[in-house]
Amino acid sequence: MPLFHSTPPKKFILPHRVSRLGELAYNLWWTWNPDAQRLFLRIDPILWELINHNPVRFLQQVQRARLNAATNNRSYLEFYDRIMYAYDQYINKTDTWFSTNYPELINKPIAYFSMEFGLHETLPIYAGGLGVLSGDHLAEASDLGFPLVAVGFFYTQGYFNQHILEDGWQEARYITQPFSDLPVMPVLNEDGTPNTISVELPGRDVLVRLWEAHVGRVPLYLLDSNVEGNTPADRDLTARLYSGDLELRISQEILLGIGGVRALRCLGYNPAVWHMNEGHSAFITMERAREAVESGHDVRESLDEICAHNVFTTHTPVAAGNDEFPLWIVDKYLTGYREQLGISREDLNNFAMHTTSWGDQFSMSILALKTSQGRNAVSELHGIVARRMWQFLWPDRQEEDVPIIHITNGVHLRKWLARRLFHLYSDYFGPDWINHIDEMELWEQTLNIPDERLWEVRRHLKRKLVAYMRERARKQWIGGGVHPVQIVAAGALLDPYALTIGFARRFAPYKRANLILNDVDRLLKIVTNTHMPVQIIFAGKSHPDHEQGKMLIQDVYRVVKSSENGGRLVFLEDYDMNLARYLIQGVDVWLNTPRRPMEASGTSGMKAAVNGVLNFSVYDGWWREAYNGMNGWAIGGDYDIEDPKLQDEADTASLYDLLEKEIVPLYYRDVNAEGMPIEWMARMKESIRTLSPQFCNRRMLKEYMERLYLPAIQSKQAAVSEKSKS
Repeated sequence: MPLFHSTPPKKFILPHRVSRLGELAYNLWWTWNPDAQRLFLRIDPILWELINHNPVRFLQQVQRARLNAATNNRSYLEFYDRIMYAYDQYINKTDTWFSTNYPELINKPIAYFSMEFGLHETLPIYAGGLGVLSGDHLAEASDLGFPLVAVGFFYTQGYFNQHILEDGWQEARYITQPFSDLPVMPVLNEDGTPNTISVELPGRDVLVRLWEAHVGRVPLYLLDSNVEGNTPADRDLTARLYSGDLELRISQEILLGIGGVRALRCLGYNPAVWHMNEGHSAFITMERAREAVESGHDVRESLDEICAHNVFTTHTPVAAGNDEFPLWIVDKYLTGYREQLGISREDLNNFAMHTTSWGDQFSMSILALKTSQGRNAVSELHGIVARRMWQFLWPDRQEEDVPIIHITNGVHLRKWLARRLFHLYSDYFGPDWINHIDEMELWEQTLNIPDERLWEVRRHLKRKLVAYMRERARKQWIGGGVHPVQIVAAGALLDPYALTIGFARRFAPYKRANLILNDVDRLLKIVTNTHMPVQIIFAGKSHPDHEQGKMLIQDVYRVVKSSENGGRLVFLEDYDMNLARYLIQGVDVWLNTPRRPMEASGTSGMKAAVNGVLNFSVYDGWWREAYNGMNGWAIGGDYDIEDPKLQDEADTASLYDLLEKEIVPLYYRDVNAEGMPIEWMARMKESIRTLSPQFCNRRMLKEYMERLYLPAIQSKQAAVSEKSKS
């Protein structure tokens, strides 16, 4: 095992009394601890906003005079000491949930592979929901003390920055991220040189260096091909997420799967579980099989044992989320690996063959399904869909017996919960409540919170959202190059006290962002009602290569720009985790209109719910099992309509009826003398009470442990025991 260490690429020159700010900046624990972020904000709040809440850049740029002032402020130092004490207690905690419940497994690492990780807007290595879920998975694994290690990519240009032109067309802009500005550290050998591994691609070896991010107690290793010695094209292999170029895409997935295994071996890890979050990393099985052959084992005899320790999570029934490659690309990129395994071309292709109307394809999802013992969908309905979708892989089984279970997604509540709500809940739930968030009994105490206090915090969060949007609009106006109507479309005229609906997600056609626009005249009557006005905020990106998605944004933007709506329809460009926090904390209603049953789960509504936002969604994904009749509203019915046109018509009618007859009147008419909607508050509390414990990441991780990780670990232990007997 090579000796290595990770160290911040730039040391900060800080006053001794607050020198540990540098240490805190490089541990993403601060991303789910708002008070830790305030350690930086209180030194220079303007700079903190200007550098987009990046503590590394903050410490590089903050004036020495402001640091010195902090060290002379007794209140700040007391706050600093309190936060650093909490940080030390957290990092050094030995009696975690995992160590208490599974003490014998604490040295059995779980390797978690994902194409993207949404940890914070500071580190733009995510595109959307899959990445944000991965980031939440790591944060909760850290909270619970899981012996988890994660592997992903360091995308030097991230996904992309979205700019909306005057005609509504999405323009993608890429910005190279300087490593020295980010909370990541290079992994170095003992002699101080970068730690690298090598991966074979057609006709050459590609060098990949390793970076480390600390996510609380969990290490995340990021692969980066921008290494001297690689060709310019190979240096760009890890520049961007989700390229439409199939050869670049398979190269990335070889790096993630094969290179990821080699990286962990280089770092001294021998995982007991290998978790593939989507099929992008399915080549891990090929590399582990190659290791077995290199050790003198027969590949066929080794595969059963290798696959017994694999876990695979499928996240979508949408074709674009299940990567497939023509067989000629597989021949070009994998022949060398296949020959090392000593298997035929037919044998390799049979692991992943998907016969389609346009020919045979090599499916990464099928490869992952066939080489995993544990397989799961991400909601109850998605489990039904996934078993139906992949039944052909188990032709001797009935659909309900296909071995794909479901574990419904959850979110890391602490990361997404508004700071003021955290403190309000603490007043009524007790000081240690955050460690019991998956317990239904805890949330029964929601009923003890006075309506007035909860309403006061909700109004504050709405004002905060509107102030944020107005400031964004002001910056756009000052920056120049935009038409005045775009400033109005960016939210400059929003009312902080009007009923506000949020719709923010990826602009894929099946998510039907324009469903609410199907009858514009009817919609305008709703939003411009003088006595009961409604505001709708849209946000989201389309993949840069997806013309249909970009046209969908353009269609929405044209309606938003119309003067007829009085500035009450808004589109916010460049949706990221920062904007997401403002929206899921600040709107009143969270709208979701996917074409059932295409939404595997969805998690944004879960984040909104814990903040007192009411969900208004189709019976799809998580909402199908979450809705109880009083904790929000359900669009349409709990059944499928095969004709998309008929489904759109039925859902549109349901959506407008609910808005006009239930949602808007409930917010405005049943109010007390102080203007607080009484029945609305009852629904809000019911939403918080029922949804927070059921759809938190803590419940999800415990379920992963019991239903997937533990069986995989036990399989490994059984195999070791069997070998020792022989």
